[in-house]
Amino acid sequence: MKLLAVAAGVLALATTGAGAQPSPAGRDGNTINARLNGDIRPVHDPVIIKEGDTFHVFSTGLGPGSQGLIAARSSRDLVTWQKGTPPFERLPDWAAKAIPGATNMWAPDITLVNGRYRLYYSVSTFGSNRSAIGLATNKTLDSAAPGYGWRDEGPVVMSDPSKDYNAIDPAFFVDKAGRHWLSLGSFWTGLKLFELDPSSGKPLRPQDKPRPLASRPVPAGAPSIVEAPFIFAHGGYYWLLASYDYCCKGVNSTYYTVIARSRTVEGPFRGKDGSSMLAGGGTILLRADLQEKQRFRGPGHAGHFRNSDGVDYLVYHAYDRELKGAPTLRMVPLRWGADGWPIAEGQ
Repeated sequence: MKLLAVAAGVLALATTGAGAQPSPAGRDGNTINARLNGDIRPVHDPVIIKEGDTFHVFSTGLGPGSQGLIAARSSRDLVTWQKGTPPFERLPDWAAKAIPGATNMWAPDITLVNGRYRLYYSVSTFGSNRSAIGLATNKTLDSAAPGYGWRDEGPVVMSDPSKDYNAIDPAFFVDKAGRHWLSLGSFWTGLKLFELDPSSGKPLRPQDKPRPLASRPVPAGAPSIVEAPFIFAHGGYYWLLASYDYCCKGVNSTYYTVIARSRTVEGPFRGKDGSSMLAGGGTILLRADLQEKQRFRGPGHAGHFRNSDGVDYLVYHAYDRELKGAPTLRMVPLRWGADGWPIAEGQ
């Protein structure tokens, strides 16, 4: 997840502070992925942020107790992870009423705005676009600190069968002009973009139709198989990450991650070959391991963050063939090539 601090309408990239820093890449098993340990599964749809000297990962609710709503983990060095304090004990009343049958919360997103953390999250049931994105806020992520406590701010965006999009997989972003945005979407007609009111974190003009970000051509009546948008800035461009094909099938998952760029946050986003994300284009960044000898399958739902050493990283999940397809936390640095495009090292 991007480390964002927004104050007085000005966007700043927060640093990750001191402490042990993993090398961006290495040989003979010295990549971050080779060294990740501790409580790194089950992790699905992770995002990351740092407060003080502690990294926090939030992910789709999987696991016992409150970890089954939204799961939380923490680390001092990005490598060794332990369980954190989940932000919810139960579904918010409004969400349980709006989405019958929902049992957990999906695909959270975390950012810091004007001194308060904003946690966007999804509530839905599998295969339905009767879905909602909610918002909770907190003064701190340290459960032992004074003032800790999540406050639910209610729904942000909702969808139902009358809509042509699915209100899940939110990701927050602030552009260079200080405008706030929320990207979202899964299947249906693809990924969408909403402009937000900076003070509330909710749509600035609720009556406006969302802007299209990405879609994949399909036969009439079939869904557009794209989800999990994430926008970040680098080198004078806005970059859009998205996941193509199918998650949630363990080692049979066909998920992979693509990337595209644009000079404006509203797009159009195009891959290295000029292909438009509005027509199923983009450039492959994280490739599924399909060979039988490979361990991790279906890498996707990637989020970006920038470390204090200036290196860009992706956090994502993949399915571990050696552990019956368990969804597992994964992390890679990005190396920026001479052509200005990123390469994910140490997948």
